[in-house]
Amino acid sequence: MAQHEGHLGAVYGAEGPQEVAALYDRWADTYETEMARAGYRHPAIGVALLARHLPRGARPLLDAGAGTGLLGEWLDIMGYPEVEALDISAGMLEMARAKGVYSRLHNLPLGGELPFADGAYAGVISTGVFTTGHVGAEALPALIRICRPGGVIVLTVKESLWQGGFGVAVEALVAEGGASLAEMTAPYVSMPGEPGTTPSRAVVLRLKP
Repeated sequence: MAQHEGHLGAVYGAEGPQEVAALYDRWADTYETEMARAGYRHPAIGVALLARHLPRGARPLLDAGAGTGLLGEWLDIMGYPEVEALDISAGMLEMARAKGVYSRLHNLPLGGELPFADGAYAGVISTGVFTTGHVGAEALPALIRICRPGGVIVLTVKESLWQGGFGVAVEALVAEGGASLAEMTAPYVSMPGEPGTTPSRAVVLRLKP
C-alpha cells in the first residue's frame, strides 16, 4: 500500500477513534486547502449522485463525516434546505459551523449506534469516511436505521475496503430486501494530485419503501 505523508498519512495511520479525532482537530485550519491541492473528488461525486436520486428539497439530510462542511455548502446551493452535520472532530465541526449551512451539528463517531430516531433522515451522505484507518461496514446498520423508508444513502468506499468485506455486506443487505443498489460507479481515484492514491467507488443505496 502506498504511504502518504503529512496530515493525510497521519490520519490513515491512526490507531483508534480518539487519535483520528485529535489528528483532524489539528488539520482543520488547512484541510480544505490541502485537499483542493490534491484534487479531491469525493464531495463532488457524492453530491452529484445524491441529486440524481433524491428530489430537490428533501429534508432533513445527514452529512455523516462532514469535516469542514464542503458538502453542506454544495447541498445548500443544490436546493437541500435542511442538512445536519456529524463528525468525530470538534475542530472540523467548528469550521463547518462558521459556514452557516447546517441546521444542527453532532460531534459523534460513526461505527456504532447513533442517537437519532428510526427514519429520522430523508437521505444520508458520507464521503471520504469509508477509507483507510477510518470506518468500515460496521457503520452501515446505524445509517440504514436512521434513513427513512424510500430514502437514499450515498457512500464513497475505498476499493480495499470494498474488496475486504464492505461489498459483501452491501450484497447481504440487498439480498435481505432492506435496500436496493440504486447505482454504483466504476472505481476512480479520489485524489489525482496525491501520488499513490488507490481507487475508491461510490454507491447509492435506496431503502425499501
